[in-house]
Amino acid sequence: MARLNVNPTRMELTRLRARLVTSKRGHKLLKDKQDELMRQFIAMIKENKRLREEVELKLTDSFEDFLLARSSNSSQMLDEALAIPKEKIGLDVETRNLMSVNVPVMNFEREEGKDESGIYPYGFAMTSVELDEAVRKLYSILPELLKLAEIEKACQLMADDIESTRRRVNALEYRTIPQLEETITYIRMKLEEGERAAITRLMKVKDIISK
Repeated sequence: MARLNVNPTRMELTRLRARLVTSKRGHKLLKDKQDELMRQFIAMIKENKRLREEVELKLTDSFEDFLLARSSNSSQMLDEALAIPKEKIGLDVETRNLMSVNVPVMNFEREEGKDESGIYPYGFAMTSVELDEAVRKLYSILPELLKLAEIEKACQLMADDIESTRRRVNALEYRTIPQLEETITYIRMKLEEGERAAITRLMKVKDIISK
């Protein structure tokens, strides 16, 4: 490890010692942050896996109803029935701070005054029960789909921050701190060498004077 290019003076030694203390404290804080991020990231990944499996099962169930509806109704009729939505749903996206990572918080915003029948964009006279059931199941899955998107985005952001924190921890651990320690040792040796030389000169001067 190459030492820093500095003058071997006491002032520089004091400055580098203070910098070393700060670097070690920063390394410990970043390492603690990395460990906590990893703990929360693993928990979030497990929750993401569980939620994805549930959503996929429910989507499969809903798609089966759609296939049954398609078998009992013409494709043109289904396209016309689902072409124009009856209700608008907004999406409110905020953020929350999780270990210095701003992760999204998403919520649906339904129009006020809309009842449960608003999820069906068609009349019931010409459609089958299977289509009604498929639409109902899809609508019930929406909050879980939104939660899944929220968790997956949070996992992505946390993974990026974990990688960034890991690089900073490694830079401090394997580069900055060893460089500072090596430079401090070098300056201390130079200063001790200078002190020994000064003592030797003083002793010689004393001998000369005594003679």
